[in-house]
Amino acid sequence: MSEKLDVIIFGASGFTGKYTVFEAITVLQDYRWGIAGRSQEKLENVLKDMGTKAQKNLMDTPIIIADINNENSLLGMANKCRVLVNCCGPYRFFGEPVVRACLEAGTHHVDVSGEPQYMETIQLKYNKEAIDRKVYIISACGFDSIPAELGIVFIEKNFDGVVNSVESYLQSYTKGEDTGGARIHYGTWESAVYGLAHSNELQEIRSKLYNEKLPKFHPVLKHRPLIFRSEIVNGVCLPFPGSDRSVVMRSQRFLYERDHKRPVQMHAYVTFKSWLSAALVALFAVTFGLLTKFSFGRQLLLKYPKIFSFGFASHEGPSEALMERTHFSFIMRANGWPNSDRLLESTDQYAEPPTKTLTVKVSGSNPGYGATCVALLCTAVTILKQNDKMPGPGGVLPPGAAFAKTSLISELEKYEHGIKFEILANK
Repeated sequence: MSEKLDVIIFGASGFTGKYTVFEAITVLQDYRWGIAGRSQEKLENVLKDMGTKAQKNLMDTPIIIADINNENSLLGMANKCRVLVNCCGPYRFFGEPVVRACLEAGTHHVDVSGEPQYMETIQLKYNKEAIDRKVYIISACGFDSIPAELGIVFIEKNFDGVVNSVESYLQSYTKGEDTGGARIHYGTWESAVYGLAHSNELQEIRSKLYNEKLPKFHPVLKHRPLIFRSEIVNGVCLPFPGSDRSVVMRSQRFLYERDHKRPVQMHAYVTFKSWLSAALVALFAVTFGLLTKFSFGRQLLLKYPKIFSFGFASHEGPSEALMERTHFSFIMRANGWPNSDRLLESTDQYAEPPTKTLTVKVSGSNPGYGATCVALLCTAVTILKQNDKMPGPGGVLPPGAAFAKTSLISELEKYEHGIKFEILANK
């Protein structure tokens, strides 16, 4: 291969990887791209299957053999492209060697990790080197962090004032008759098990990562009750257990420290139709959390995902029919002050409570393996096209910090499995 490829999809024969290959046919149609993994046969099968699905011959797509346990093969792969799209998780176990290879090769890296311990450890260990080598290492580039992060970017672009806080409400539903079946693949389940099991690591990581606490801005966005009915979405809500808030707050800290921008406070919730549904999910979450704290409990969760997830997770993953019928939306309500009340310095405090609100909707379909794959590839394209609009020469960054000044939002809106951003109310 005499010339570098623009993009290589690593882990292309995995569940997320193969659907990323399918979306690449459209998203990367103007770029030179290839796929990578450890099995030539499996990679060829992916090209055959996804080509049949798209009614296109993909068999001329470059194939690179790379194994997570072979550092030389990882470096060889990284040297063959400008941006590496890493679909090989759980990233807690498999992410760091790929990042090191990309740093050595001078290749940008994006992935769909939702694992705060992994993401913040990588930032702690490699941010300076990434800046020195002018390489972007960006995690959380899928569902659900991209809708949350870019939702806040969209809010601030349309707010016409200063945003103090945002509450985010995730809703999902399946069109047509719900015949059951898994919603997520085992890999996502495994990441959740280990992420929650080691959540106590975060305090120590953050104490090393951040020497100073952010100043307290007023009014403070208070947590809602553990279970409550929200007038914003007319549903019963629980705290959202994903990494959205931690990823958003990393971006807000970065923008405060770099640009002296007042940080946006944020809390994330998930919405259910009834009190009973919310109560049952809360009970499941408590049980799941307790089981992850013990070795035996983790073994049970990992050995019997279908049983302990009530069929929500499986090694086979969801069917394509179910994925295509699944839709999501984030309703995001922002509060702040109009431009007429803008303060001179970002560290100044307002004497009056917020008087302005903006409500937006961020929505799409097939969140886990459609919107996620499109978002991941769109971040790679944005790095290729708009490197000059990204902060500094490089670094280990969350997506909100990395892409705030780019046109990623309009890129996401182009595709069938893309993400739509719209204003619902501006008062």
